[in-house]
Amino acid sequence: MLLIFIPSILLFLLSYLKINRLFMAFISSTIIIPSIYIFFHPFHAEYFLADNLNSFILLISSIVGVGVSLSMISLPDRLNLSDYAIKRFYRFFGVFWFGLIISILANNMGLFWIGLEFATLSTVYMIKVKDSLTAHKEAWKYLIVGAIAISLVLFGIILMYASAKDILGENAMNFYSLLSNATRVNSFLFEMGFTIAVTGFFIKMGFFPMNLWLADIERTSIYPVAALFSGILESAIILGFFRLSKIEMLVNNSHLITFSYIYAIFTLFMVSFLIYRTKDFVTTFALSGIEHMVLITIFWVSGGYFAALLHLASHAFLKPALFLSSALLEQKGKYNFKGALKGYKSKLIPLLISLLLLGIISVPPSPMFFSEIFGFKAMLDVAKDSNYFFLMIFAIFFILLLLSIIFYKFITIYQEAIYEGEEKEKKVYKSEILMLLVFVVSLLALLLPQVFDYIEGIIK
Repeated sequence: MLLIFIPSILLFLLSYLKINRLFMAFISSTIIIPSIYIFFHPFHAEYFLADNLNSFILLISSIVGVGVSLSMISLPDRLNLSDYAIKRFYRFFGVFWFGLIISILANNMGLFWIGLEFATLSTVYMIKVKDSLTAHKEAWKYLIVGAIAISLVLFGIILMYASAKDILGENAMNFYSLLSNATRVNSFLFEMGFTIAVTGFFIKMGFFPMNLWLADIERTSIYPVAALFSGILESAIILGFFRLSKIEMLVNNSHLITFSYIYAIFTLFMVSFLIYRTKDFVTTFALSGIEHMVLITIFWVSGGYFAALLHLASHAFLKPALFLSSALLEQKGKYNFKGALKGYKSKLIPLLISLLLLGIISVPPSPMFFSEIFGFKAMLDVAKDSNYFFLMIFAIFFILLLLSIIFYKFITIYQEAIYEGEEKEKKVYKSEILMLLVFVVSLLALLLPQVFDYIEGIIK
């Protein structure tokens, strides 16, 4: 397991020397090698574990890391980043990876929190890679919001630890020990801690009442930072929700469903109208990430584990790909999306980006199309078994209505990119084509029957 930390430590140390972009991209991409090994060789220890769930999320995150690394070969030329800015990015990218690995593989609530704190602090500095007053302001904003969220998570963990301390001792911090003894914990203390900790998780993912800070940061920072937020950090955060919600299901499943549905649907209501009103396409991408985290949350607590995990993997590939593609789309006019898919010598680039744009709104054969079909089926199953059948059916139709607003906005964006605006010649680097191919191939792999079978067997 220790080998998985070597790429992140190397990135940190090499960032203090004279760097070569290709070499740094290679080093950061090697994270996928130990991730693949762990994926095929699960282990279970006192403080760390690799089961089917977190080894799957780690592999997804490492693939996103490869895509981000490829984009950093050419992106500095597009954004006029200095050598110092590139070094700064890789320095804190290494710290980010170190924290995320701890968090994803943690079998201990305390270690999980420490890993998230590493990631939070490192991303503050990565936001500031773009040397502008706006970026510095957004970094401070993120530090404040992140501190609020991570403090809520810590307080919640303390209460959940206290709920099981008398029966488990120090093992009360262990995820699997809590899961095995969920019916014996102090339910009042655990539910209080769970609610507070999950509120912290939701705030870190841009849920109500702090919907705009995430979109502002992803718009302001350089594209790889936005890709890290949407493709890796959010996956690690929601992994914590997955772990704790499995325990809460045994403590009081009806409370879990009620709390999650109300919080998630209200967030979706706010976000759908923010998306409808926004005029900047990158902000639209950022806000739609909150929409997808909402759907994953609802599918998960409804028992649609396959749908939630397929949706999580699809989002982890689609959203970073779109953020990194923004560097290609904005070549001839920042913030202007009209005619953005015109002017490329090769037809491959507009084709790949078109597939990504249509995939994010679940147009078949996007993996998100299938995840939403199975997810809404799980919600219908919950409605049939519920004492509030008509209320649950209303919730499903209300969610579909809000999703239709988002669908309309994205279709409008797609039409503007194809049919409007002047055609101006645009340059594309080989590393950018390779980056897009990595994400598109990964998305296509999610459609394989063998992958469907594997994801379905993650949570048995």
